[in-house]
Amino acid sequence: MTAITLNDGHSIPQFGFGTWQIPDAEATPRVAEALEAGYRHIDTAQMYGNENGVGKAIAGSGVARDDLYVTTKLNNNNHDPDRAIASIDDSLNRLGLDYVDLFLIHWPLPGIDIDYLDTWHAMEEIRGTGKARSIGVSNFTADQLRRIADSGSLVPVVNQIEVHPYFAQDALRAVNKELGIATEAWSPLAQGQVFDDPVLAEIASRVGRPVSAVVLAWHRQRGDIVFPKASSAARIRENLASQDLELDAADIAKIDALDADRRIGPDPSTFNWVPAEEV
Repeated sequence: MTAITLNDGHSIPQFGFGTWQIPDAEATPRVAEALEAGYRHIDTAQMYGNENGVGKAIAGSGVARDDLYVTTKLNNNNHDPDRAIASIDDSLNRLGLDYVDLFLIHWPLPGIDIDYLDTWHAMEEIRGTGKARSIGVSNFTADQLRRIADSGSLVPVVNQIEVHPYFAQDALRAVNKELGIATEAWSPLAQGQVFDDPVLAEIASRVGRPVSAVVLAWHRQRGDIVFPKASSAARIRENLASQDLELDAADIAKIDALDADRRIGPDPSTFNWVPAEEV
């Protein structure tokens, strides 16, 4: 499995399994299936509410901890530095782990009264304890990334952002690269929208592979880290098998041309959602 070296010297598997919108009880069998199929990179988050289920799957998998790469993310109600520092212990307890490989600030939340730079300093403290081997961000804009870099702080190892053929994010990906930050793509299949696309269907038919494999190959060849979720054992294995597909330059160009600057998820420059009970 291809790995990408991060700016702190650690490496991350380029292909993983995502758990967004998978309930806690369902996370255990799905993650267990992914691990059995050969996935070694699992992406979860405090916000997803499924760290317990993910942890149970890991515990029952028989896979050595050193062979796994586990990511979780700071919930929006934990931006206060003290809460951020305490929250990693809660995540580790739920996951049944001594450390996570990667801990991310899930959203920058520019409108709340806690400066994300202060939250980032707390993330640096967490890294210093060894409870997170690497730290990064998710959904951060170019200006927010430059502010962190200009502050003299550690530079995030990754920026996990919405990327798919209809929202290629080339400008932000270029800033990530300039700053030495790896790009992780969430919703790499555009939350299923790619399956109805005639351009992608034509390429898939011609190369004899599913549309999902074509899109995941496009991501991989661009250098994105991807972790699609899947609802069935067959799709879990189908996605993993996409790693051996290589698209030619003409097909890459056809997929590049689908970019319509069409965001599916929230705009991080205005998104400030915090759980109501914690406001």
